[in-house]
Formats: sequence, structure tokens, C-alpha cells
Amino acid sequence: MRGNVIVGQSGGPTSVINSSLVGVFKTAKDRGAGKVYGMLHGIKGLLDRQYVDLSEHIKSDLDIDLLKRTPSSFLGSCRFKLPEIKDGKEIYDKIFEILEELNIEAFFYIGGNDSMDTIKKLSDYAIIISSDIKFMGVPKTIDNDLACTDHTPGYGSAAKYIAAVTKEIIRDGLVYDYPVISIIEVMGRNAGWLTAATALAAGEDCEGVDLIYLPEVAFDIDKFMNKVKELSGNGRSVVIAVSEGIKTADGKYVFELADHVEFVDAFGHKQLQGTAKFLSDKVSAEMGVKTRAIELSSLQRCAAHMTSRVDITEAFQVGGAAVKAAFEGDTGKVVVLDRVSEDPYICTTSTQDVHKIANIEKKVPLEWITNDGTYVSDELVHYIRPLIQAELSPMMVDGLPRHLRLEK
Repeated sequence: MRGNVIVGQSGGPTSVINSSLVGVFKTAKDRGAGKVYGMLHGIKGLLDRQYVDLSEHIKSDLDIDLLKRTPSSFLGSCRFKLPEIKDGKEIYDKIFEILEELNIEAFFYIGGNDSMDTIKKLSDYAIIISSDIKFMGVPKTIDNDLACTDHTPGYGSAAKYIAAVTKEIIRDGLVYDYPVISIIEVMGRNAGWLTAATALAAGEDCEGVDLIYLPEVAFDIDKFMNKVKELSGNGRSVVIAVSEGIKTADGKYVFELADHVEFVDAFGHKQLQGTAKFLSDKVSAEMGVKTRAIELSSLQRCAAHMTSRVDITEAFQVGGAAVKAAFEGDTGKVVVLDRVSEDPYICTTSTQDVHKIANIEKKVPLEWITNDGTYVSDELVHYIRPLIQAELSPMMVDGLPRHLRLEK
């Protein structure tokens, strides 16, 4: 392949998403691609003809090493939903016109479920108009909810941060001689993979969290209150982890039980915020004890100072594997990770048809959640633990991590 390629980033960022970008850039250049363009703010930016030649911004091996350690999306992101092909022919024609102008032979999109929807639609349209451009999805999401892959790059580092912070919260909450109820709110709209990572805190040096609530199981507020009263009855502090997306049996998000301002994105997703605050206020009001609502929010996806080496390595590998597949003729595919060994942990890459992945959510299996819905199984802990192993230390300058910033 001697033509040019283009890569974009979409959806929520992670602490290792730029490692996948480096994987695409470096592998494409090593395999003889002409220019490697970067879309600014994903497909939305491309429609506005916003793109850069990445060689002008990644100029050395030092830049590559810095970018792998830089959190968030180097190229910027978007949450832009392409219309169905039958409803948006003019948009698709404009995208392909721009790609032809740039002599693009391969298009790579780094993202989660909604981003794979973009790859699906573009590769389908390429078939309709007999375009030879290859379209490949590069998986990324801290939510770990993509189908057909053992796990997603970004998840391991987020899980590592969540587990580490949970240990610290537990230590902090146990210093007093009176009960403190700490409720940690973890990201997770419909899948509880991130919240499950709090279970990793338990060990010989840590008591672990007392309760874990995932969105896969309906949340019963009365049973929750009874559990909290039971656990704090002897005067000890309690630490509880809840997914932001837990719902009651009637399908209502718990955060919606309190007054809130509602924001809905282009894909129809409500902004989930305030679950821990609502539950904390309820416990405080009914039990008259000190409570804390701790919302990890974007910290869990941008904590590049605590990335997992396993995660950052796999993020690079899936970017490179996507380029290799496209250069060998694949299109309409997503790179996936296949766990081939538990001990020692080994994962390889392969590709799957994007139609088997786009718009399909992978949730925590119910057999990995305890029968009463208040904790997770050892099997789930064993599944997560290999993904958080080892570290890639930041490059420190003047006492702080150094990042690579896109100069526009």
C-alpha cells in the first residue's frame, strides 16, 4: 500500500488511547504508507475538512514514547452519529469525496461501540459505491463492553486506578472510632465491569469494599438500606461501590430519583451523575451518620500516571494489527483480543466482522455476580487481575508527568 491512510479517535478517551494511535501511525509508516493523516475531532471534524499530517506532530522516537504515555485523545474526539445510509447519502458522499481528495487507501477509527457503528456504516457504503478504501475499527473503551473481544484496551488501566483508589478510600474511612459510610460512584451505564474492579482492593493488606452494585442487577433501595444498617450496626465504617447506571426494577436510574439536570448526547445517552450523592444523602438522613459520596468521574479514564503496562502494550498492538489487516485487504473488521492462556497470561489479536460488534453491549455475566446482587465472584476478579499488571512510568519533568500536546 503506497497511498495515504487516515486515523481518528472518537467517544470518551482513555489513558492508553494514544498508544493505539501510535500503533496505527508507526505501523503504517513502517509498512510504506505515504502520509498518515489524523482527523481532528473524529468523523465530525473530517466532515469539516479538519485533519493534520501526523508526521508534522510526531517527529521522533521521544515523541512516540511521550504520546504513548499521554492521556486523553491526542486528535480530539466527538460524539457524532452518522445517519442511516438511506437517510444521509449526501453526508456519505461528502466523506468519500474528502477521502478521495486525500488519496486515502485505509481508514482507522479508534473507539468504542458507537465508533464501531461508524465503521460499519462507512464500510457498508464503500461496498455500495464500489470503493476500494479499507475501513478498520480499533477497539477502545474503559467500559469493556465490546462484543467478541476478551477485553478492550483502556479497561485495564481504568481498573488499576479504580482498585488502587478504592484501597486508599478504605484506609481513609477506617481511621475514626465512629462509622463513616463511603459510597464510591464508578462509571458504567449498562455494564458493571469498571465497578467490579473495586473487588481487587481486597487482600492481605486491605479489608476490601463491603458491597458492590452493578447495573446488570436491579437495585432495591430498601434492601440496600437494610444492608447498610446491618453492616454499620457494630459501629464500623462501610465502603460501598456502585455503578453510575444502576436502575430500580421499574427501569429508572437511581440518580433520577433526585433533582437533576438532564443532558442527552447525539446517541441518546443520558449523562449519568449523582447516584452516590443520592444514596449518601439518603443514608445520612435516615441513619444520622457521617457519609461521603465519592464520584471518580473522568479521573478513572485519564489517570495516565497509573497505566497498566499490559494495557498500554495491548493498545499499541491492536493499532498495529488493524494496519496489518487493512494492508492485507481486510475491511469492515474490528481487531479483537483473544485470551489464549491464563497462567501465564497471554493474549493475541484477530479480527471480527464489525456487524457482530457494532451496537452490541457485552455485560458482566450474571454468574459472576452473587445471588443477592451485592458483590462479584472470584472468577470475575481472576478475569480482571492480569489486565492491571505492571507499570509504564511517566516521563517526569519538574516533578510532573510530561505529555505530548497537538500544536494546532
